[in-house]
Amino acid sequence: MFIGCNTPDAGNHSAPVDSVLPAESPERDTRRVVLFVGTSLTAGYGLGAEFAYPALIQQKIDSAGLPFRVVNAGVSGETSAGGLRRLDWYLQQPIDVLVLELGANDALRGLRPSEMKANLDSIINHTRDRYPDASIVIAGMEAPPNLGETYTSQFRAVFTDLARAHKAVLIPFLLDGVGGVAELNQEDGIHPTVEGQQIMAGTVWKTLGPVLTTRATR
Repeated sequence: MFIGCNTPDAGNHSAPVDSVLPAESPERDTRRVVLFVGTSLTAGYGLGAEFAYPALIQQKIDSAGLPFRVVNAGVSGETSAGGLRRLDWYLQQPIDVLVLELGANDALRGLRPSEMKANLDSIINHTRDRYPDASIVIAGMEAPPNLGETYTSQFRAVFTDLARAHKAVLIPFLLDGVGGVAELNQEDGIHPTVEGQQIMAGTVWKTLGPVLTTRATR
């Protein structure tokens, strides 16, 4: 389902906002990193990364004069287990903020919410072990209703439970106002259009903007 950047096992994907590489030298870029780990919702599948919400977030960051740069690590078909496997690669460069957008593909594959929760928990713990001061922002998702009420409620609870346990900031639903709206999604009915990505950027910025503003004053 979902697409991204140049990382081990990531395949042939659209260009990211910035490559996920070892730390930039201070001479090249002194801005602090906001790392987006996610699916093709993050990578901008069908559009190109320049139209994806992380790129739009970079525009908002620049307009606000905040000292951060976005790194887009969206990967096609990424599950929570895949994100965990790639995490060490992503964390080779210091990060200030992790925006975690994983889970949609777990649901599409019918994977157990408990397994997804364990993987996401490990991602957060590992990130905090490496960078104790990093802020964590979790993008909540919804499972397809055809999976049943028990599955969808358990799936939804994963994100709120993790945010509470880790004192992370929660975006309640990344696709708020976009999911299920035909004109805001491409022909597959899954991946947002340019306009859909713009709405997603606004949804993310409502939560992420205050986090970055607070961190910039430290």
